[in-house]
Amino acid sequence: MTVQNMISPNGNNVPNQFIISDATITINGHHETGTIFQSYYSTIAFKTYDGKTFLNSKKWDYSTTTGKYRNIFLRESITETRRKIASGQYTLTTLGNI
Repeated sequence: MTVQNMISPNGNNVPNQFIISDATITINGHHETGTIFQSYYSTIAFKTYDGKTFLNSKKWDYSTTTGKYRNIFLRESITETRRKIASGQYTLTTLGNI
């Protein structure tokens, strides 16, 4: 597992916003490996290496700052994220903290 601060559009480390690579977590009884976006102490989003995306059902849209960096992590706008949630492409679930 590797933890790095997210990088701002200006190229600076962003405090309290993290990318965790090569993470393995259990979702619905299945072990999944991929990359986590963590804001402060909360896991916000998890992208598996086989293409699935999970969002923390309680915190994925928690604040403006979390949303800004979630959008960067997912490489899309909140409108696109909401569309993918509604279509079932993204799964809302409980994501525990690392």
